[in-house]
Amino acid sequence: MATFLAHECLRAAPWKNGGGSTMEIAIFPPEAGLMAFDWRISLATITADGPFSSFPGIDRSLMLVDGDSVQLTLDGARKVVLNAAQPMLWFPGEAAVHAQVKGVTTDFNVMTRRDRCRHQLEKITAPARLVRRSGMTLLFVAGDGAVLARGGEQQFALARHDALLLDADDAQEWRLEALQRSAVLRVDLFT
Repeated sequence: MATFLAHECLRAAPWKNGGGSTMEIAIFPPEAGLMAFDWRISLATITADGPFSSFPGIDRSLMLVDGDSVQLTLDGARKVVLNAAQPMLWFPGEAAVHAQVKGVTTDFNVMTRRDRCRHQLEKITAPARLVRRSGMTLLFVAGDGAVLARGGEQQFALARHDALLLDADDAQEWRLEALQRSAVLRVDLFT
């Protein structure tokens, strides 16, 4: 059965360095902490320049969903600017990452433990037809428009920053309906 994850039910946890906060959307196993998860999906708000936490053995994808831009410096050398034209970055969790922001940004973050699973993150636009390709799929509404997700006999109305977690027992084909075009982030999790 699909699990609806309402943005209004998520709670922000402040970062230790004071530079932002994270709202955990989903984690597996459900009881896992930050050091024992197979995968974790979250929404992070960056309010000040500073370092990211290190996650050895983790593969990460980051996508800008709100704000003008964030500049990330990886391992003191490689600089990447995430903005509307280039919103996504993949990087290893053990990389030393330092963020510089001009104003507040919000980023969608996917982390998978590389010896247990992997992920694929992509941005799609509703309305769309979605064919499942993994045992677990998370859909996250990044755009302003409401999205109606229909699969089999299930139907869910999602607003901005709501998510829907589909497991192996859910329909293999879903329709994402929207009155206006809306950005949806799709995360496929492979074990």
